[in-house]
Amino acid sequence: MAKNLVIVESPTKVKTIKKFLGKNYEVVASLGHVRDLPKSQMGIDTENDFEPKYITIRGKGELLSSLRKEVKKADHIYLATDPDREGEAISWHLYFALKLENKDVKRITFNEITKKAVKDSLKNPRDIDMNLVDAQQARRVLDRLVGYNISPLLWAKVKRGLSAGRVQSVALRLIADREAEIDAFIPQEYYTLDASLSVKGEKKPIMVSFYGDTTGKKDIKDKASLDEIIEKTKDGDFVVSSIQKTERERKKPLPFTTSTLQQEAVKALNFSTQKTMRIAQQLYEGVDIKGMGTVGLITYLRTDSVRISDEAKALAADFIEENYGKEYLGNEAKSKSESKKIQDAHEAIRPADVTKIPTEIKESLSRDQFRLYQLIWKRFMASQMSNAVFENTNVKVNSNGYIFSGSASKQVFAGFRLIYVSSDEEQEDKKNGIFDITKDSVLSLNEFDEKQHYTQPPAHFTEASLVRMLEEKGIGRPSTYAPTIATILKRRYITKEGRNLYMTEIGEAVDKIMRESFPVVVNTEFTANMESLLDGVEDGKVEWKSIIRNFYPDLEELIKKAEKELEKIQIQDEVTDVICENCGRNMVIKYGPHGKFLACPGFPECRNTKPYLEKIGVSCPKCGKDVVIRKTKKGRKFFGCEDYPECDFVSWQRPVSKKCPKCNNYMVIRGKKIVCSDASCGYSEAYKPDEE
Repeated sequence: MAKNLVIVESPTKVKTIKKFLGKNYEVVASLGHVRDLPKSQMGIDTENDFEPKYITIRGKGELLSSLRKEVKKADHIYLATDPDREGEAISWHLYFALKLENKDVKRITFNEITKKAVKDSLKNPRDIDMNLVDAQQARRVLDRLVGYNISPLLWAKVKRGLSAGRVQSVALRLIADREAEIDAFIPQEYYTLDASLSVKGEKKPIMVSFYGDTTGKKDIKDKASLDEIIEKTKDGDFVVSSIQKTERERKKPLPFTTSTLQQEAVKALNFSTQKTMRIAQQLYEGVDIKGMGTVGLITYLRTDSVRISDEAKALAADFIEENYGKEYLGNEAKSKSESKKIQDAHEAIRPADVTKIPTEIKESLSRDQFRLYQLIWKRFMASQMSNAVFENTNVKVNSNGYIFSGSASKQVFAGFRLIYVSSDEEQEDKKNGIFDITKDSVLSLNEFDEKQHYTQPPAHFTEASLVRMLEEKGIGRPSTYAPTIATILKRRYITKEGRNLYMTEIGEAVDKIMRESFPVVVNTEFTANMESLLDGVEDGKVEWKSIIRNFYPDLEELIKKAEKELEKIQIQDEVTDVICENCGRNMVIKYGPHGKFLACPGFPECRNTKPYLEKIGVSCPKCGKDVVIRKTKKGRKFFGCEDYPECDFVSWQRPVSKKCPKCNNYMVIRGKKIVCSDASCGYSEAYKPDEE
């Protein structure tokens, strides 16, 4: 009998796939890439039409020897790496690293690691798709040209082993732009007025909110307007002017893509994007299930498609009808319109077998595996179920010409919500008496609830909202979101406090250099257009080296210009008046992974270092000592008194020496204005830096 060799990427897949194939099949793993560009040099011949120089990855020699021995025994070789550009490139590299030119070699792919999927792939082998390989090569070469040319300039400027990247620099810019928006935001005062009304003969009160007057919607912008509304309505009648009851469907969710899975896992499970992808990879490759052996539980995890195979739909329909009833079975899920390319025409992320119910296999899964699998299982099942139906009641109440409105909704048919409610969905208000109100209801005022508010700045990015923004702007692809965020966190360009992402001092320095010296690289439209060109390579419409030929001259020009400018502004270590207590030298300011610090210039003889507290020339509003720039443990910048912890003054915004002329509180910089630190005061004026 002919001997067949199947080469996959992961050892976990080996265990899973071996179960499906007979004794004439040997399954081995390449452990990911076996060849790559060298780490010690650029590895791209810019003088020879950007030809990449691939070498065997260090430590893979022994593995390749083992694989070559297996190749010699085999009559037929199947390259079964992941079904995406990266997987196609790994197969291509294996082809050359294992010297398979004179062998019977075929490429097979499967979207899920099940017996049927693997067997079907063996019945439909194909050649290596060079369009996919070239798309991956183009991305790798672009990223190498950007990273290996710009990073040394960052070392020269910021003095430590930092890095720049084609996608990571754009992600950093998005975060920096959001931080600038937040810093520049000036709150505006406004008020809300709620009224608790009793309905004669009913126990439940109804809550209504000020809407406006008979001419339309109005906002309450100041206390005087609020007092006028209360004065004119507190003793008046409240009359039902309109009741509107409607029934609406709440649409079932779409199944998960890589992006939406990452976003929902952040919100529902508090997983980082990197953790989500790591656990999803485990579920895809296979988990040892009691009584079943190693089983792949979900389909391929890197996809931006919401397509579901007909077979999976049919199995889900049978399961829903049998377990929940025919009325819960939805019509065929309609895909959202997708302007971007669907990566490799994959399916959405779904369970490989819907009958493997999360609670029934819970004992075989780790806690995190169970929680993520359950999220994927429920979301997919919900996507195949019927819509939920809600009854909405909207009421308008008139009091002396002022209109108050209230609304409530109650579920009349659960539909998909029987098993899945997303983290964004609002909770039902079952206590609101609005459902009992009629046009003839007699209403009386219980009490007003007046509140002062201030408009809120844009929210800080979380991993979930940053992924959503990257996807919306077409920056990167599903496989790049998690590593991009992980890289800028690891480099300490940003820090994570709670779920929010903040710029660090070192991140601000890198972002500033990238904006000033390499505006094209951090341009979001340029980066999104580059993704479209890479898709064109995958489709066979664009020659991959043409992208590099068009891009590199501009990059080279920017690098030469930056090198000259950086040489001109190259600065020596700034000497301070702080004396090293070990050797008596004046300490100097240096940059480290966490930002600035004080170091003895006598290094390596003297290794003394200290935190650097930079004074901003403003006296502490509490004790009169100097305000200095401080950082949280994770690197986020704030302003505090140099006498901490004796004095506890802190401010996220930079204070100025000028006092508020209205209330005498200290003032802070917000964008192009200085504003009173007391939001309830509301005083602001134009900021003139030269006055500080």
